[in-house]
Amino acid sequence: MIAHSGGQALDPAARRDRIEAGRVVLRRACDDDLAMFHAAMSDPGVMRYWSTPPHEDLATSRDWVAAMIAADPQISDDFVIEVGGRPIGKLGCWRIPELGYLLHPDFHGQGYASEALAAFVDYMRRRGLAALKADVDPRNLASLRLLERAGFVETAHVAGTWLVAGELCDSVYLELSLTPS
Repeated sequence: MIAHSGGQALDPAARRDRIEAGRVVLRRACDDDLAMFHAAMSDPGVMRYWSTPPHEDLATSRDWVAAMIAADPQISDDFVIEVGGRPIGKLGCWRIPELGYLLHPDFHGQGYASEALAAFVDYMRRRGLAALKADVDPRNLASLRLLERAGFVETAHVAGTWLVAGELCDSVYLELSLTPS
């Protein structure tokens, strides 16, 4: 077992590079994902509730993808969401147990995030993680609904937690227990 930054031991033998789940595939990032991520992460609508402003240039997106590829598997477990062989976003733990996700705007509202999240929750449960956590801007109603439908519960609401592009943002903290009750 390997302890991650949250202190909990996860089963390294249960770590997967690919998860097939209905219409979506979760797979590890590669350099070929750059164009999709740049298109999504340079879009102000996609990045409205992200922890950074929209990417202004390809180099910023390239660095972001490179960091995702190079992330230490002991503390990170992040996936690209793929539909029909095409990357459409990301979902996973950039730092276990912190969940993060985004989709290219062409794929919003089609249920792909729900399918990817359900597959990821099952995967992390099998890895032995006790809980997933999320930090959501309270204005991001679609994200809050997605997490609530998946069983996440609010644990706190804190004002002024993020300063992004000069705008002070609040946080709703949510958690999903992955252990049997």
